[in-house]
Amino acid sequence: MSAPARTYPRTIVCGDAEVEIARMTAGDRAALVEFVASLPTQDLLFVPRDLGHPKVVDAWMRSLEAGDLASLVARDRASMVGCTAIFVDELSWSKHVGELRVLVAPDWRGRGLGRALIQECFAQALELGLMKLVAQMTVDQRAAIAVFEELGFRAEALLGKHVADREGRLHDLVLLGHDVDAVHGRMQAYGLPDALGT
Repeated sequence: MSAPARTYPRTIVCGDAEVEIARMTAGDRAALVEFVASLPTQDLLFVPRDLGHPKVVDAWMRSLEAGDLASLVARDRASMVGCTAIFVDELSWSKHVGELRVLVAPDWRGRGLGRALIQECFAQALELGLMKLVAQMTVDQRAAIAVFEELGFRAEALLGKHVADREGRLHDLVLLGHDVDAVHGRMQAYGLPDALGT
């Protein structure tokens, strides 16, 4: 199952401001590095690899150029204020599952940007024909967990002392999952319009 591709860039309203959402390209590398450097270290535990390392960013850019990674960027004028990525391992037994990664600038939290980016990722997941999205974060990231749960994600696993931050502190990791395929199917069965738009 796949859905028609969404058109980008698109503009969304977050609080009292407009934000442009676009597909990330390799040309966004410098802005991504600057954005990541502005985030609290705790935020980087949302992703399995340390985005502060140039080799990790290089790998992200190569994946974009190869078309192996679906990734979005949110901009307030020229500044990056959020980004997403959906990682799919095409060689695994779970190639129907996308691992969702979402980062939002601290000043933009509580304004609906994170929620909007996650919803955009649902649309991308449908485009990719994915049946499930998963997201991982440390258990102390309560506000982020609450946003994901409000959008239908549910805790599926808790991994104790699974993440070590840059200072060597250990954190428990929660894995949240969402059955994208079933939600889309229910919407079609009841004749509901696509809440994500086109």
